[in-house]
Amino acid sequence: MIIAIANSKGGVGKSTVAVHLAAWLQRQGHRVTLADCDTQQSSSQWIREAAPGVKAICLKDPDTIISELPLLRQETDYIVADGPGSLAEMSRALLLVADKAIVPCKASMLEVRALDAATKVLRQSQQIRNGHPKAVIVLSMVGKHYRLTQDMREAAALLKLPIANTSMTLRQIYADAPGQAAVVWDLGSRAKEAAEEVDRLFRELMPEAVSASAPKLRAQRR
Repeated sequence: MIIAIANSKGGVGKSTVAVHLAAWLQRQGHRVTLADCDTQQSSSQWIREAAPGVKAICLKDPDTIISELPLLRQETDYIVADGPGSLAEMSRALLLVADKAIVPCKASMLEVRALDAATKVLRQSQQIRNGHPKAVIVLSMVGKHYRLTQDMREAAALLKLPIANTSMTLRQIYADAPGQAAVVWDLGSRAKEAAEEVDRLFRELMPEAVSASAPKLRAQRR
């Protein structure tokens, strides 16, 4: 499966989601590749240090994305592709081959309304591919006492995108993790709530990955 972390707007937590999802899938016993499609290449650098068992590659142009990502299916179980912050052609290429799209979005009406423009390429890909990739919004950098308003639900509904029940809270530990070359599961008790939060999110988004992990882990122990 190719999972695109997609939002043409920067600063919404794409790399945080991509690196943690790749590390989480690997912990479930899957073979995982992180494809860094962003010009800054921050997620590939982060994952190489935080989860060396995850293969990391950098894809720098649309033709390479379209030609190489499908080939990688033959040697890995999951490809997590960290999408670019602004390059429309790169995003279009990624969404034309992805099976699923996770769309991080800050929790505010302005940000949700901005998704109308930010997800234009996603909707074009869904039109071309008869509804694929399936997509879900993940609210990120959410205040601890935040409550999803009906206005936001309606704005998301107009985009025909569901919102995940689990959000990612605004926590300093997420910002600290790259500098410590780690994911939150490796940062001890101070990251306990964040670790539980991302585990709950990914179990919601990827239930098939959890149910499929047990045989793989048993085989590895043998």
